[in-house]
Amino acid sequence: MRRLTAAILLILALSLLAPAVFAQEERGEFGVFADFTRFNNLNNQNFWGAGGNLGFNLSKHVQLEGTMAYDFERNFVSGGSTTLGTIGSFQNTRFRILDGYFGPKFQTGIGPVKGFIAVKPGFMNFGITNQGVATGFVTSVSNVPSGDTHFSLFPSGGLEFFFHHNIGLRVEAGDTMYWQSRFTTSAGNTVSGGVNHNLTVRFGPQIRW
Repeated sequence: MRRLTAAILLILALSLLAPAVFAQEERGEFGVFADFTRFNNLNNQNFWGAGGNLGFNLSKHVQLEGTMAYDFERNFVSGGSTTLGTIGSFQNTRFRILDGYFGPKFQTGIGPVKGFIAVKPGFMNFGITNQGVATGFVTSVSNVPSGDTHFSLFPSGGLEFFFHHNIGLRVEAGDTMYWQSRFTTSAGNTVSGGVNHNLTVRFGPQIRW
């Protein structure tokens, strides 16, 4: 009888402790990042922006992760030749990029340093506007269903370094791929359809929770 009572008490104790044990396990990660995109279809112009990511652990080695980034409009110098030599003009493209992805992320495990690879489908949306950053972002998000939006795929890989148990730094590089149809620009140039490849690098703080 005493053994049975002891066994029942042990089971009850383990049942009470189980939620506390599981609560200590990592459920996912959240981060913000600076975003760099070298855009192939605009003469390899470099765009900078910001974004965020949120991931949920399915296991120690697999996460489901969503990301979104917004690259700001930028200025660039275009050159030309005259009898006086080469001259340049300062132009504002007013061209902005919004992208979002959701899919699996495969990682080496949970520890202070880990590598990961991911292949996430999503979208890329392009807009031309002189609105401010906040207003331009809201407008871009609103235009995703009906604006200049393309199917996109983001294969990437990177490293995460956690200096503290729950706070670290993430570095990621990948190929932002998007598909488009063949079209003719306002200047009369024909752009072939198919897949476009664009180098993307992201880095910023990461928090486990």
